[in-house]
Amino acid sequence: MISFGPFSLIADERLLLREGVPVDLGARAFDILATLTARPNEVVGKKELLTQVWPDVSVEEGSLRFHIANLRKTLGDGNGGARYIATLAGRGYCFVAPVSRSTNRNDAHNEVAVSYPQANLPSRLIRMVGRADDAAALSAHLAAARFVTVVGTGGVGKTTVAVSAGHDLIEAFAGAAHFVDLGALSDPDLVATTVVSILGLALQSEDATSALIAYLRDKRTLLIFDTCEHVIDAAAELAARIFATAPQAHILATSREPLNVEGEHVYRLAPLAYPPHDLEISAAVAQDFPATQLFLERAAARGAPLDLDDEDAAVVADICRKLDGLPLAIELAAGRVASFGLRKTAALLDERLTLLWPGQRTAPPRQKTLQATMDWSFGLLSAFERQVFRRLAVFVGHFSIESALAVVPTEAINEGLVFGAIDSLVAKSMVATRPAGATMRYRLLDTTRAYALQFDVDNAELVNLACRHATHYLRWLEETGAEWPLLSSAAQRSLHLAGLANVRVALDWCFGPTGNTEVGIRLIAAAAPVFLSMSLLTECHRWAAQAILSLDNALRDGREEMHLQAALGVSLMFTRGGRDAARIALKRSFAIAEERGDALDQLQVLGPLQMFYLRTGEFRTALDYAERCSDIAGALEDSVSTTLSHSLMGISLHLNGELDRARAALEAALRYGPHSDRTTTDYLGFDGRMLAGAILARTLWLQGHPDQAVKRALLTVKEAEALDHPLTLSIALVWAVSVFLWVGDLERADEHINRLFSRAELHSFGPYLAVGRGFQGELAIRRGDAESGVESLQRCLVQLHMAPYELLTTPLTISLVRGLSARHRFAEAFALINETIRTVEVKGDLCYMPELLRVKGNLVLAVPHTGADQAETYFTRSLELGCNQGAPAWELRTAIDLAALLAARGEREPARKLLQPLFERFVEGSETSDLKSAARLMAELS
Repeated sequence: MISFGPFSLIADERLLLREGVPVDLGARAFDILATLTARPNEVVGKKELLTQVWPDVSVEEGSLRFHIANLRKTLGDGNGGARYIATLAGRGYCFVAPVSRSTNRNDAHNEVAVSYPQANLPSRLIRMVGRADDAAALSAHLAAARFVTVVGTGGVGKTTVAVSAGHDLIEAFAGAAHFVDLGALSDPDLVATTVVSILGLALQSEDATSALIAYLRDKRTLLIFDTCEHVIDAAAELAARIFATAPQAHILATSREPLNVEGEHVYRLAPLAYPPHDLEISAAVAQDFPATQLFLERAAARGAPLDLDDEDAAVVADICRKLDGLPLAIELAAGRVASFGLRKTAALLDERLTLLWPGQRTAPPRQKTLQATMDWSFGLLSAFERQVFRRLAVFVGHFSIESALAVVPTEAINEGLVFGAIDSLVAKSMVATRPAGATMRYRLLDTTRAYALQFDVDNAELVNLACRHATHYLRWLEETGAEWPLLSSAAQRSLHLAGLANVRVALDWCFGPTGNTEVGIRLIAAAAPVFLSMSLLTECHRWAAQAILSLDNALRDGREEMHLQAALGVSLMFTRGGRDAARIALKRSFAIAEERGDALDQLQVLGPLQMFYLRTGEFRTALDYAERCSDIAGALEDSVSTTLSHSLMGISLHLNGELDRARAALEAALRYGPHSDRTTTDYLGFDGRMLAGAILARTLWLQGHPDQAVKRALLTVKEAEALDHPLTLSIALVWAVSVFLWVGDLERADEHINRLFSRAELHSFGPYLAVGRGFQGELAIRRGDAESGVESLQRCLVQLHMAPYELLTTPLTISLVRGLSARHRFAEAFALINETIRTVEVKGDLCYMPELLRVKGNLVLAVPHTGADQAETYFTRSLELGCNQGAPAWELRTAIDLAALLAARGEREPARKLLQPLFERFVEGSETSDLKSAARLMAELS
């Protein structure tokens, strides 16, 4: 932490405080301040600042001057003699204020956040009036029963108590405590998806619930489902399934009614206790009740401390009784004391409640009181405040002051007036606040928002408001879209998900009867990359399809359709397989990109297209797209694009058996990787450099460098772990295991297969789970258990063909053929290897052809009464192909088998002459299984 003047800067949290209060500072201004304060009294040149703050874009010095000016204004530079940033003409800027550095922060909540970065619990109240016993009882009840729903009327404090219990239990769950705010949802189908997103899981299927269950099955986790009542059926079904199938998961829900499912225990949260009518009230007695304690504390917090005497105590007690001890209602009433005084507040409250109670006879008593209190509080607002309050109800969940100022004003209402009105609404407890880093977030509580929405508003005003809301979140997506793939913590995701909830509301309006379809289409086009980066694939598919159907002639064939078709293709590819539908969508997107887009647009579609053809096993077509990608990237001065093109070219050339070219491309991807935090995850969903490293390891093995191959595979896995990107790590592990199996290191392969399982299960990566089971089958065959190995491989290949995911089906099929041969199931083995050879010749993963021919030769030898001449023919063709590909690893394997065949016929000298030069080409890897076999045979032949 760096301190200067009244300010404290915490770089790791991107937080600037002024006397402990967060300061709203833009991202670029924060980066400038962090750079300058890190080097106080030192001149930092303009070019250096531009490079630090804008690493991937070219900007003019005017942008730097603009942000410096705003930064000075925010700091109050020059006010009262304060000096922070000095300009040195022609040289740069210098931070001139005295600074001090510290590593201590006396903030319990932040200490918890540091200790448990995966938790996303909201801050609990510093002092929770009258609820300590409830929180303790709830914690004990939850520990014993595993599934508890806190039930009570709106505004009774259900969330407050649940959050407090969560903090009490956070250590017991080793930080695995996750708060899921369902209040921002309008679609019950998104309940499971929202939980998945909060947990940071990545989905590759439509069934979010099953993926969530699979993840939670063996996890000790606390899930807090807050505000379930408006999505109660979906929340109840999900909670019941989690309770039944995840024995270590604990569920704490809040709702206005029980979920009514198996396993649920209900904890009814009563209002705060208040003095009864028949009790003689004194100041001392009144303060023994939590309702009156809360009233006094909230009045004092609003600037109206009460020096309570016995008469005033009776008035406070009467107010709390009228409000039935409801915390929200008490807080609203206490907030009025500063404006009207205690007795006038009581009189106004009494008048309003008397008028309203007859009209609410059918409602539960506490709802009558809350409705009356809300009516009364609303009546105390000015006409302008009421208008702003009603307009703020367009937001779902938390929103920023920038969002409010962008949406609420009209031609007749300027931003300054809105800002003042929001400030007043916060002071009057009509709008809630919540700190979020260096900024403040605002929210209308659920009951407050429901109250605001019940007012009749002119249709034209509603349409205008909804359009401004949708347009604002369109701009928000365009500005923040690049950040989404980099979000890792639950707290970061939950902050962005509040914005995503507003995007969903805007989309519902845009495609509704009074909506603006054009804005909706642009909104989906901007939201699609966010849905993809958050693994909300089903939602991405649904909205993209909706937008495409709504395109008119003006928008068809434009950039919007280009982005929408790309999103549709990618989401189809991962959720439904959709060979034809995904291909049609992606090719349509690329056709538009070629006609109307720029080079970067084309590249962003080519990447997914090439991955589509790799996944579906059309390797020749994938190579064509990789070459086109490389041509386009060559014209772009962009390190991310260069890495993308080299990585994709490398894997395609590798699979095609062009090993020298593949190695050059892969090494280029590693050498010219991105020069900033940006990665190819923005394009493909995973880091292209890690893919390049993994495929380079395989290429090194094929080229006769087994030790280097193992070293590169291990390094790639280590670097992928450091990225903390689950899909990238799974990719690195899959390809690393293939290297370990090739060198014969079965123990290391087994270890990394288990690591692959733990990662793929955690994030529902179905194809990688299937590949892992296939690897286990190969291990079983190598260890002598051919029966179980064959069964595992057959199940795995069925799953991969259905996915489709064909990247590793050829080597897994080779293992299956060997297993079938070991079980003397020769007819099946011949049929399978002949079919695989035909497929490879057509599809193009030719790098495996030498091994396929070798295995077929050994299969011929294994069948009784077959000729060795036919086997020799296959071995000879294998040697020729391996030589042409520059793959000594395949050549050595085949030479061992052919030399053994010649020796068995008594041709020992030809066998030695065949094997010896290949064996002597290897200068490393003496402990690998192939070289050990070669050494033993050479000894016998000598």
